[in-house]
Amino acid sequence: MARHYDQSSGAEFQPDTIERTVDLLAELADGGRALELGIGTGRVALPLARRGVPVHGIDLSRAMTARLRAKPGGEEIGVSIGDFATTKVDTTAGGRFSLAYLVFNTIMNLPSQQEQVACFRNAAEHLAPGGCFVIEVMVPELRKIPAGQNIVPFSTGPTEWAYTTYDTVTQDATCHYVTVTADGRGEVHSTPFRYVWPSELDLMAQLAGLRLRDRWDGWTRRPFTEDSVQHVSVWEKPVTAP
Repeated sequence: MARHYDQSSGAEFQPDTIERTVDLLAELADGGRALELGIGTGRVALPLARRGVPVHGIDLSRAMTARLRAKPGGEEIGVSIGDFATTKVDTTAGGRFSLAYLVFNTIMNLPSQQEQVACFRNAAEHLAPGGCFVIEVMVPELRKIPAGQNIVPFSTGPTEWAYTTYDTVTQDATCHYVTVTADGRGEVHSTPFRYVWPSELDLMAQLAGLRLRDRWDGWTRRPFTEDSVQHVSVWEKPVTAP
């Protein structure tokens, strides 16, 4: 995955998408530090750091973070290797973070509700009072599933196609990617995840002591509606009295 990740032609890699993403995150950081959960190869962290926002990341993959390190400015970004649902970052020197964020469906990489709840609690523990936790994630596509079926195709082409299988009882799902190579061989890889509803995320935030501040259709900040296929949600850690 690390070897091919930055070669993606998806919308999330387009300069205008990254610019809108970084604009909002820099605004929410408000001069403070940012913590990226699942920092990967630095698609968002590097341009955010170039805006003057100090960024620290957590990631389980040494291969992905090696790609980050190899990019200009990558060596200046601190990274803690571990599960972002539970890994703690030492805030003794720099203080707590003004912003924590998870982008591009990464919350669904945690394959159980318990781990997703733990992620919210971990983010909240790293935030200073008044700090924000941001998640970008899809809205589950269950309306696309005909009765009696559990498959939703989301990419098709002459040599590549992809589809998702859903279990509506457990909220487990798996993305399957099929590629035909130049010599005619087929390659298949699958990625499991757990889909999650906006209302469920709000309850997880409440359990972590956070409250919903904003929810938009995406980084454009258009209103979130029943027709939205994704959302960017912002939860805030309350400022408690001394």
